[in-house]
Amino acid sequence: MCGIVGIVGKSSVVQSLYDGLTVLQHRGQDAAGIVTIHDNTFRLRKANGLVKDVFHTRHMMRLQGSIGIGHIRYPTAGTSSSSEAQPFYANSPFGISLAHNGNLTNANELKDWLYTEARRHVNTTSDSELLLNILAHELQNTGSIDLTPDDVFSAVANVHQRVRGAYATVALVIGHGMVAFRDPNGIRPLVFGKRETEKGVEYMVASESVALDACEFTFVRDVAPGETIFFSEDGQLYSQQCAQNPTYSPCIFEFVYFSRPDSTIDKISVYASRVEMGKKLGEKIAREWDDLDIDVVIPIPETSCDIALEIARQMDLPYRQGFVKNRYIGRTFIMPGQEQRKKSVRQKLNAISAEFVGKNVLLVDDSIVRGTTSEQIIEMARAAGAKKVYFASAAPEIRFPNVYGIDMPSANELIAHGRELDDICELLGADKLIFQSIDDLVAAVGVANPEIKMFETSVFDGNYITNDIDQGYLERLDAMRNNDTKERSDKNADSIIDMHNEGA
Repeated sequence: MCGIVGIVGKSSVVQSLYDGLTVLQHRGQDAAGIVTIHDNTFRLRKANGLVKDVFHTRHMMRLQGSIGIGHIRYPTAGTSSSSEAQPFYANSPFGISLAHNGNLTNANELKDWLYTEARRHVNTTSDSELLLNILAHELQNTGSIDLTPDDVFSAVANVHQRVRGAYATVALVIGHGMVAFRDPNGIRPLVFGKRETEKGVEYMVASESVALDACEFTFVRDVAPGETIFFSEDGQLYSQQCAQNPTYSPCIFEFVYFSRPDSTIDKISVYASRVEMGKKLGEKIAREWDDLDIDVVIPIPETSCDIALEIARQMDLPYRQGFVKNRYIGRTFIMPGQEQRKKSVRQKLNAISAEFVGKNVLLVDDSIVRGTTSEQIIEMARAAGAKKVYFASAAPEIRFPNVYGIDMPSANELIAHGRELDDICELLGADKLIFQSIDDLVAAVGVANPEIKMFETSVFDGNYITNDIDQGYLERLDAMRNNDTKERSDKNADSIIDMHNEGA
C-alpha cells in the first residue's frame, strides 16, 4: 500500500506536501518522493527511507513551485530498490510526473504493448511507470499542444479502457496542471479538499482525509470510482466520469488495517467502522464462547484498540493495555521481508506481566495474515504468566492472495490458506481462536454508507472484483515472488562477500 498527495497552490507547496506525506507514513515506510514544477521544470527528490530521512533542508529549498505531488512507497513484491521510488516522470509529451497507489493486474500485457505499439521504454519493474507511460501515450494521441479539460478526460478514459486493476493516481503536466483519477471500481481511496487563501483557492488530493486535515485543507469529497479531476495551473477545477461502468467496490482491508482511525474514506469513518467491528465480534464471542471464563480483554496495539474496547464493553469485561508498543519500530505487516517481520515483533511489543499473571486473557487483533506476529504475541502472553490465551480476529480468515496492492500475493504465506479453524489455532498456539464472519465485517464497515453495495473482499472469499484473475495468474505471481526472494538472497550474499573482501 502506498500514499499519495498532490497540491495546486498559489505559493510554495513543498512544506504542505511534506506534512501530508508525514501523516500518511503509516501507508508505506520504504521510500518517499516529492516533485514540484518551477520555471517549467520538474524539481524532484526521492530516495529510500522515511519522509523525515529523505528530505533535508537543502532538498526542501530546491523543491520550489506552487504545484507538486508526493508519494510514500510500500513495496508489494518484497523489493526495496531506490530506482522504483516514486514519483516517476516522462519527458514527452509536455513533461509528465505521476504517483500511484495500487497494482495493475495486466502489467505484463501492458509492458508488451508499450514496447511493440507505443514505442515507449520503461526502466523499472514498477507498474506505476507503466501507468505513467500509458497516460503519456494517450495525452500525446490527443494531438493538442494546449491541453483542454476534454483532452485530459479523453486520455484518462482511454487509460481506463486499457488498464486493469487498482489505481488511485495523481499526475502533473508541465504548463497545464494536475490530474487525479481513480480506478473504475474505486478499490484504492482518493479524496480532495480546498483551502481559501488571500491569493485564491488552493486544491489538494490525498489517499486519506487526515492529510487534508494536517495541511488545513477542508475536505470536499471522495474522488468517485472512474472519475477524473483536472486542476488547472490557474486554480480552475474540472471533473468528469471517464469510466464506462463504474462501481463502488472499495478495499475493505483499508478499514480493517491500513487507514488511520481519524480518516474518513468513501463517507465512512474508519474509527466508527472499527467500533462496529468490535460490536459484531463481541456479540459473536458472547454467543459462541459463553462457556469460557475470560478475565480480561487485551488489544494488540494499535489498530485493534478501538475494536477490543468495544468487545470488552459488549461482554462486560475489563479492558487492559497489556502490551507496550515501541513507536520507533515500523508497522510489522508492511515490512519488506519475512525475516525482518519476525525480528521486529519482539522489538516492537513488550508485555506488562501484571496484566497476564494467572489470568485467562482474550487477545484481540485486527487480522491474522501470515500468523508470524500472532504466534509470537501468544508466546509472549504465556511467558508473561497468562493461564489461558484466547485470540480473536476482527477480520475473517485471509485465505487468498491480494492482487490490488497489498503485500500478500503468495497463498503459501497465508496461515489460513487451505486450513480449518482448529489447525490455525494449533499453529498459533492459542487455547481458542475466533474470526469475524465476512457478513459481519461487511455490515460493520458498510453501515455508514449504504451507497456501497459491494466491497473488495478477495483476500477473504477469492472473488476478484476485476474478473481477470485465474489460477494461472496467481501461480505466475507466486513464481515471480519466489524469484524476487532468491535475487534478494543472492544480493545479500554478494554484499557479505564484498564486505569480507574489503576487510569490513
